[in-house]
Amino acid sequence: MPISEKAIKLLWSNAAGRCSFADCGERLTVEQAAKSAPHTLGEMAHIKGKNNGSNRYDESQTDKERDSYENLILLCPNHHTSIDKPENEEEYSVDVLIKMKTDHEASISQRLDSVEITSIDELKEQIAVYLADNHQAWIQYGPLSESAKANPHSDEIYAIWLSERLSTIVPNNRVIVGLLNQHRKLFGKYSQAVISRFLAHSKSYERWVNDEIPYQAVLRFPVEFEKLITGD
Repeated sequence: MPISEKAIKLLWSNAAGRCSFADCGERLTVEQAAKSAPHTLGEMAHIKGKNNGSNRYDESQTDKERDSYENLILLCPNHHTSIDKPENEEEYSVDVLIKMKTDHEASISQRLDSVEITSIDELKEQIAVYLADNHQAWIQYGPLSESAKANPHSDEIYAIWLSERLSTIVPNNRVIVGLLNQHRKLFGKYSQAVISRFLAHSKSYERWVNDEIPYQAVLRFPVEFEKLITGD
């Protein structure tokens, strides 16, 4: 059975569109997205092999289990080839690959742990970096970008935009949410409603990207939040 869209999106957003092989982290999206769907840019490798005879094949797995998020790891083409060479099966065992995936996804979700925040200015400075990256992705690849307006029915342009939502915007929003959850009290009481609107937006946006709710249910990005962070 084919890998489900939900599994694809979970894998890409949790890995932030980067190779999960230890010490690699190659970005797998935009540059290659011109001629293919985003989930084919990197390699969604099977931890336990998909076919009988392939590395780490487990005959007790069901087809659904083989193509599940839990049995997939996002890799660059070079590392996908490497782990599937028969002579490397012992080196890249199931346990080794699961640890690589877990460590990589943990490093993505814990990016804020290395940041020491002691003032509201430092907090705003950190958040502003992620907002700027998200805004650039929107300007360059979003539905109102010059490329999208010039090619409104292009599957290639849509593939790039989907890649950016999964590998840039969703992971960055998670970091911003984490920073706010840790340091929200640095903001005054009059800013709390704006922060709540951003948190609600971020949650609904990720649910939409993961196909859990329709686009109409996404709460709009609150421009007041950007003003609060940047002062513009």
